[in-house]
Amino acid sequence: MIISSVSDYRKAAKRKLPRFLFDYIDGGAYSEQTLKANTADLQQIMLRQRVLKNIDTLRFDIELFNQRLAMPIVLSPIGLTGMYARRGEVQMAKAAANKNIPFTLSTVSVCPIEEVIAESNQPIWFQLYMLKDRGFMQDVLARAQARGVQTLMFTVDMPTPGKRYRDAHSGMSGPFATQRRLLQAMQKPAWAFDVGLMGRPHDLGNISAYLGKKIGLKNYMEWLANNFDHSISWKDLAWVRQCWKGPIVIKGILDVEDAKAAIQFGANGLVVSNHGGRQLDGVMSTVKMLPRIVDAVGDETTVLADSGIRSGLDVVRMLALGAKAVLLGRPAVFALAAKGQAGVENLLDILANEIRSTMILTGVSSINQLDRTNVIQSLL
Repeated sequence: MIISSVSDYRKAAKRKLPRFLFDYIDGGAYSEQTLKANTADLQQIMLRQRVLKNIDTLRFDIELFNQRLAMPIVLSPIGLTGMYARRGEVQMAKAAANKNIPFTLSTVSVCPIEEVIAESNQPIWFQLYMLKDRGFMQDVLARAQARGVQTLMFTVDMPTPGKRYRDAHSGMSGPFATQRRLLQAMQKPAWAFDVGLMGRPHDLGNISAYLGKKIGLKNYMEWLANNFDHSISWKDLAWVRQCWKGPIVIKGILDVEDAKAAIQFGANGLVVSNHGGRQLDGVMSTVKMLPRIVDAVGDETTVLADSGIRSGLDVVRMLALGAKAVLLGRPAVFALAAKGQAGVENLLDILANEIRSTMILTGVSSINQLDRTNVIQSLL
């Protein structure tokens, strides 16, 4: 199969993965209206085409939280990445290190912090949820800081898991889930050998290390439901701020008032995000809210964005509307599932080439020049 785009990697991942894993990463909440709006609304952003602008030199490297990045992309935290390729978080971190961009490790990763950092030999970002077990939170934050993690991404839009109908139908949850997953794995022999057999242990590495016992996939959904904290409030962010010495990026902001509150309680940055349409369906797309939030916070904090990005062109659209960088989730996992670390690196090369082409055709020679003057039609 010829692969030249995110869409191609999605098709390749769908062929390789058991259905329960593909639907888990590909799907969204309820009827997936917000999932669809994220991509559809982003594609409605029309850029200005400019000519004869003398693009002699071209730069799209940026500085983000005291780190120089080759391009304005951060690999997003994705739970269970280690189920999409053998020790998937390690492969993802190595790809990010080779391309000089950050990889963000999820709280609910298969590979623990220690393994990812030791194998990738590169500082990473770490993502944390607010959980009922504050002892676990303190433990994992201490482990992360002890191993050189400087930037913490604190996800606030998941006080409870979203209702995802696909998961019940695919076998990720629902009746006879374990048996259905096993049957699907048997139908995908390449995945069954690479991940099912050779990718063990299949547990939530960060949590198992703390509890001293294995928390595996069959316990995953139950653990999520039992440990996310419905009572989370802004005072909890103040508590996290006290526990963490470095930059804190708040992920899951979709409201102007929440953006202002995040700054008030000590956030160094925020991610405008609806969790890729996986939490509350029927909310605004990220790209619709991005300019409003950027206008509200001004230069007080660094604004990032995710959800709906499927090309380098989309990256430029988000940057033109005010994001300093974007988080890349589903596309990176599709590439990982299809071709492992090499696939992720190739995907990042594809996106870099698309960013470069878009910048030249819009007459922009530096990422810092991108703003709303480059946009003809927006959704404001």
